[in-house]
Amino acid sequence: MEKSTSRQQFAFGLLFGLWLTCSTPTPTSAPTPSPSPSPKPVTDRLKVRLAGYPRKHNEGRVELFYKGEWGTICDDDFSITNANVLCRQLGFVAATGWTHSAKYGKGQGKIWLDNVMCGGGEKSIEFCKSRGWGNSDCTHDEDAGVVCKDERIPGFVDSNVIDRNVRLKGGAKLGEGRVEVLKDNEWGTVCDDRWNLQSASVVCRELGFGSAKEALTGARMGQGMGPIYMNEVKCAGQERSIWNCPFKNITSEDCQHVEDAAVRCNVPYMGFENSIRLTGGRTRYEGRVEVLGSDSNGTQSWGLICGESWSPKEAMVACRQLGLGYANQGLQETWYWDSSNVTEMVMSGVKCTGTEMSLSQCQHHKTVSCQKSAAKFSAGVICSDTASDLVLNAPLVQQTVYIEDRPLHMLYCAAEEDCLSKSAAQANWPYGHRRLLRFSSQIHNIGRADFKPKAGRHSWVWHACHGHYHSMDIFTHYDLLNANGTKVAEGHKASFCLEDTDCQEGVSKRYECANFGDQGITVGCWDLYRHDIDCQWIDITDVRPGNYILQIVINPNQEVAESDFTNNGMKCNCKYDGHRIWLHNCHIGKQQSNIEVKFV
Repeated sequence: MEKSTSRQQFAFGLLFGLWLTCSTPTPTSAPTPSPSPSPKPVTDRLKVRLAGYPRKHNEGRVELFYKGEWGTICDDDFSITNANVLCRQLGFVAATGWTHSAKYGKGQGKIWLDNVMCGGGEKSIEFCKSRGWGNSDCTHDEDAGVVCKDERIPGFVDSNVIDRNVRLKGGAKLGEGRVEVLKDNEWGTVCDDRWNLQSASVVCRELGFGSAKEALTGARMGQGMGPIYMNEVKCAGQERSIWNCPFKNITSEDCQHVEDAAVRCNVPYMGFENSIRLTGGRTRYEGRVEVLGSDSNGTQSWGLICGESWSPKEAMVACRQLGLGYANQGLQETWYWDSSNVTEMVMSGVKCTGTEMSLSQCQHHKTVSCQKSAAKFSAGVICSDTASDLVLNAPLVQQTVYIEDRPLHMLYCAAEEDCLSKSAAQANWPYGHRRLLRFSSQIHNIGRADFKPKAGRHSWVWHACHGHYHSMDIFTHYDLLNANGTKVAEGHKASFCLEDTDCQEGVSKRYECANFGDQGITVGCWDLYRHDIDCQWIDITDVRPGNYILQIVINPNQEVAESDFTNNGMKCNCKYDGHRIWLHNCHIGKQQSNIEVKFV
């Protein structure tokens, strides 16, 4: 038997910045006074950020942090020279343009500077001439923005932006998710004891949204991992950060992740769902995707999306734009949903990162180019309010790693499944051995839906060597990288069988590989690939001694929907002396600190 029997949201919130629910009438402009000399610098380095929406990372509404408050710059007398100073201050080499009339949305609070006039050589906008701090006759309808060249100044340290220490994870929609806070370079969660709207509103405003409309308890947005930092948070509602609120420090005995707190924030209405719809599906959550676009005559009409390059990432964006949560499936053919009279393709070559708010923000062909232009080959989606979320038990990898010199006569089955490196084909079978880097891989589902293979039972592959069916060709990548990130060895595990090895208390197993059983990983359960089973290794026979990085990525092609893909990867520093191997600093995602994760 082969098996043992034993994250978008903060980023989206930051894009919006602060926003207004109402605005005041524009007053009659007074005569523009002559700009005064540059105001006295307020800090060693003035804090600047780009905010607003829609925008990219190198453009947006300009906001300055002064006297403990973010504010904007009026567009009066604004110029490309001013934009150049700001872009360099933000770490970009130059500006390519600037915007007026609140193109990126209206800011909130103070308008800190007006009639700004830079010479071009200033190191900071605060050294340019202006009317002075807080002296403006503008409204937020006149907020200025910049567009910077997407090229960073070499060696620039972005220390002028305030670091965020709170984020939302696991939510299906913008402005909702499990609350996670940062402490000592490690993210952790908040326990839901006494969690209420006042505390939730502080989190929402800290992330640039409005007040909270719901304070959720009982891990409604999925269970987190790692430490639980806060309990009995008691915000008054006006604090600038949740860290300014009274709370109790706790240990793992006080709270468990089934009590993780979450929020739903009030967000500005953007109307993205008005330019997309689904047709032909049995429910409102599925169907052929139709978008508003220009037809062959140049008119704003409904059309189809070419399905040729359609993948789960594009489907994720479509479901988000529709307000229907996550993408359960992205479909390249929709002949079974042919109930609409819309037949013309208006979009093709769509390529999304998966984090966009609408399909129009994704890359796509300027001119429609679709080899299969019939309507039955247009893109479709099946959306869902919930999704799975897989995460690897990183400490277990570090604890179980070892090297084995395995005789070739014991590797015939593994060779048949292509689990050895290419040089094994030139070995003197059955004599000799292969050097294998072995470890256990324990994969937990901490999401809100079971993880199920994309392929149906009819397409599962029987593996005689292991005596069961494999449901996924690619479920996990095992790679050994050098310091430059170049792959020097990789795991060649042909395919995987998914099952519930064990579950947390109160959760029952649903999936098993034996007897052609259903395959998957239940919420609250984990799938364990023990270090001593076939193909659970990397063949390092040809690897020289040195320092390397062990990298493991779950669901690497994102074939199955998850609420958060940022925690699917794990890296460990690896030292190999030719005889022994050591792993240290195993961490999930982008974290660089040592972690101790308890799965409860």
